[in-house]
Amino acid sequence: MQTLAAQTDTYLRYLTEVRQLSPHTISNYRRDLNHFTEFCSDLALNAAGEILATHVRQYVGLQHRKGMASASIQRRLSALRSFYRYLAQKENLRSNPAMGISAPKQRRKLPRTMDADELQHFLSGPTEDWFEIRDLAMAELFYSSGLRLAELTQLDMNSIDTRSGLITVVGKGRKTRTVPVGKHALDAIQRWREVRPELPSEPALFTSKRGRRISPRSIQQRIHLLGLKRGMARDVHPHMLRHSFATHLLESSGDLRAVQELLGHADIATTQVYTHLDFQHLARVYDAAHPRSQRNKTGAIPAIGGRETNEHEE
Repeated sequence: MQTLAAQTDTYLRYLTEVRQLSPHTISNYRRDLNHFTEFCSDLALNAAGEILATHVRQYVGLQHRKGMASASIQRRLSALRSFYRYLAQKENLRSNPAMGISAPKQRRKLPRTMDADELQHFLSGPTEDWFEIRDLAMAELFYSSGLRLAELTQLDMNSIDTRSGLITVVGKGRKTRTVPVGKHALDAIQRWREVRPELPSEPALFTSKRGRRISPRSIQQRIHLLGLKRGMARDVHPHMLRHSFATHLLESSGDLRAVQELLGHADIATTQVYTHLDFQHLARVYDAAHPRSQRNKTGAIPAIGGRETNEHEE
């Protein structure tokens, strides 16, 4: 019988060679599963078949007491469930001790946004050298198209069609989507292309001083530094620009499905939380748009048992 560590290594090779997941995703799986393996080793649990739901609950409780965020615990549980689904197929292991176990609930913190005036100030300042020309182009693209940090990092020179104003990005799960690019972002990118060093062997759109594809960490640092130079009152980071994109677009259009597509969310519930819509807002959209809305004229939301719900109730 293989040890738990060996079973984990086999699964990671499967994700790499068969599923062909991104290196970033593989790294997350490895870190999460190795962490759980170390926990099991302390309990003298040496194989996947020895692990029970009780052990998984114990693990979850321990991480919660250590202060780990609910989202991180949930991610580790997801990795564990996927691991056991693989073992069920390859080793006929029937039990999945992580099934049905959830992380302790934690109030979700929404990323902060920038209003239109702040963004105008942040994106309109002067650029003194090619570093700032590149950084401004990245910032414009984050806000113009709502890209994730990893998506912008992976962009190549041929990812953008300047004639149509469209950009093709590879999102989570290696899913490809095409999104519009605004005029200001296109202008900023064109200016960057004019000063970008000639690098025949490097296809990346955004490169570092050494002529290599710029890293996610470097992008975060450069956007932060650009905010400092612009005199912004708070830290500016890529996710804030993406969230501002989603929020401003939704406020103007009210089209949740369109925002979902542009953000690359597989589940519209993710978009609903991400753009901090509440149920009352969705209900008003329903009332205004659906021809067979059954809600009463006062706008109250009928609830089970005839009780009206309050927008602050959960």
